[in-house]
Amino acid sequence: MELTTFWFILIAVLWIGYLVLEGFDFGVGMLVGVLAQDDKERRVLINTIGPLWDGNEVWLLVAGGATFAAFPEWYATLFSGFYLPLFLILVALIVRGVAFEFRGKRPERAWRRNWDIAIVVGSALPALLWGVALANIVRGVPIAENKEYVGSFFDLLNPYALLGGVVTLTVFLIHGCFFVALKTVGDIRQRATKLGIKVGVAAAVPAVAFVVWTGLDQDKFAVWLFGLLAVIAYVAALGLALKGRELLAFTATSVAIAFVAIMLFVGLFPDVMPSSLDSAWNLTTTNAASTHYTLVIMSWVAVVFTPIVLMYQSWSYWVFRKRIGVQHIPTEVLAK
Repeated sequence: MELTTFWFILIAVLWIGYLVLEGFDFGVGMLVGVLAQDDKERRVLINTIGPLWDGNEVWLLVAGGATFAAFPEWYATLFSGFYLPLFLILVALIVRGVAFEFRGKRPERAWRRNWDIAIVVGSALPALLWGVALANIVRGVPIAENKEYVGSFFDLLNPYALLGGVVTLTVFLIHGCFFVALKTVGDIRQRATKLGIKVGVAAAVPAVAFVVWTGLDQDKFAVWLFGLLAVIAYVAALGLALKGRELLAFTATSVAIAFVAIMLFVGLFPDVMPSSLDSAWNLTTTNAASTHYTLVIMSWVAVVFTPIVLMYQSWSYWVFRKRIGVQHIPTEVLAK
């Protein structure tokens, strides 16, 4: 296997890990505004991801760093052409992280309410924009002969990309519902499952439409295969949730998200960023890659450190595996 192909696959794996793990983070963040009925329940939701969310974001940092080092032309074109949406995502992630840390610093209701709004918006906006960005990358954007993006922000708001954003937004919400059901006890656990099923049924139409559109657009057998597997996993998640099998339902949504990501990267390869103006101007794993020597050094670093990171994160999930409920939240007198 060529090193350029190896690094394309590794970057795809990093994105899959990020979308699956940060996906339920975003879902739980959005649920703070729609599922929790009081401050104790909001704290329960936040505590389910409290030990995990910042570790999950490491997958994004590593994916970005790997792209910069392995495919600098891809990184440069992507971050210049997608500057505004990526900037909005970055701001949302920063505000969301600050909100997690600051909402409990003061007891006033207005203080906590404002930070809760920041958590909801800081979760929903990236969930939407990541779908828009990934769909645009696969579909192709205006890239000129000099490998520079020559479109505008509004070129990114095409129907296919917006549909992709709707799909990631709703599927992450469902993913978060099943994670909450897996991690909590009591009434909030039941309501999370019911909400996940309701949203899942409503989101089935755009999800299937996105898979079919991608299959028709890319016209590759592997794209259709992984798209079909994603739909099967999605339907299985809803069925398992109906039976109260929370762990399997959450696993199924994880698999569905992973298969959709694989579908997109399979459709993209061997390009890394197609040009909608002329296929001769596509950025590929060959013309966008770093030197062979750079890829060799990076490969050795990846072989050594990737297993360590995976073992550490697996350990952290194991340590914080127990369920929590409102009975675990100390009673406080909130100031007005």
